[in-house]
Amino acid sequence: MARLKEFFKNTVSPELQKKLNLSNVMQIPEIKKVVLNIGVGNASTDKKIVQTALDHLSRIAGQKAVVTKARKSIAGFKIRDGWPLGVKVTLRKNCMYEFLDRVINITLPRVRDFRGVDVNGFDRRGNFNFSFKELVFPELDLDELDPNVSGMNVTIVTSARTDLHAYELLKAFSFPFRGVLKQQSTGESA
Repeated sequence: MARLKEFFKNTVSPELQKKLNLSNVMQIPEIKKVVLNIGVGNASTDKKIVQTALDHLSRIAGQKAVVTKARKSIAGFKIRDGWPLGVKVTLRKNCMYEFLDRVINITLPRVRDFRGVDVNGFDRRGNFNFSFKELVFPELDLDELDPNVSGMNVTIVTSARTDLHAYELLKAFSFPFRGVLKQQSTGESA
């Protein structure tokens, strides 16, 4: 069992139930999946960029990445239907927990001038998005990195119904947030 998964079951889950005043164990928010994405906009001119991005993302995730292709042609962006736009991989269960463990404890502290992840990455549905401008993962050799492949988006999908519950879940995993998430209005008047 992954170290972070065991930590969630034994420590985080009971603490969240008390902190969020949840009556049922099934209401406790948990992480469902983690989606990694690298966009390769220059792939239409150089096909080697897609292969490099596939290789980088497969090494980072520990499983094979897939190429995402354009669904329709857009003349303004010089994109044709079926052309590669990026690469992605979806992590679940133990792979997901191992990846998050590496990101929290190894990768984020390696980022240059790192002051924390911005709390504005929540999407009002309990999911969290953040990105890396540089690929500073220990699985990649910094000397062989392609300058055309830079940046990666990470989406953490949770079962939380609100951003506040998702924030508390990630904070319990020692996720390095910059700032505090403020209670958002739901549009209801009192």
